[in-house]
Amino acid sequence: MHTTPSYLGLLNAIAVGELGGETLFRAWSSATADADVRSVVDTVALREAEHARSFAKRINELGFSVRDRADPDLARRVDIAASSAVCDREKFELLGFAKEPAPGPDFFARFFDDTSIDIQSGELLGRYISEERDTGRRLRACHAMLCAREPAPVSSSTTRAADELSERLSRIEATLVAVTETLAARAGAAPEAAGTPKAKPVKQR
Repeated sequence: MHTTPSYLGLLNAIAVGELGGETLFRAWSSATADADVRSVVDTVALREAEHARSFAKRINELGFSVRDRADPDLARRVDIAASSAVCDREKFELLGFAKEPAPGPDFFARFFDDTSIDIQSGELLGRYISEERDTGRRLRACHAMLCAREPAPVSSSTTRAADELSERLSRIEATLVAVTETLAARAGAAPEAAGTPKAKPVKQR
């Protein structure tokens, strides 16, 4: 009977998450026509694959097996990565890989708060964290390269919003014109309609 390590859930979450990451970056690699982007995402895909299997192996060595926990957002993210209708620059932004990290300790800084982590698992986590941080830098650098290379694209959603705004403004303008004409017509007819007496003609002598 194996004693369940307090950090087993962390190892499992990494194994499952990295497997999903491999799927995402391989889909992106197959979709991009940019050799520079493909080089970066291929490197990341290989890292994700290695992490997934290394952590699954470590979990097995501890006497357990990986428990798959479906990511409800993975399918949507893979669809973005595999899309031919979304440019690489937008993919970085939509998938959150273009954003600079906040100053101070990052997400990985608390991984070693659990002081019971064994040496082998600790070594594996240390390499994983270092590679993940480097992956973030590589992805941000690739996005910066694309930004420098080409102007910001106008997304279909932005174009659609602009068209809708233009239509609304046209309708408002047409309504204002109609209201103005109606008010002008009423103002011209108001004296007679209100019973204002007409001026009597002056008799000529």
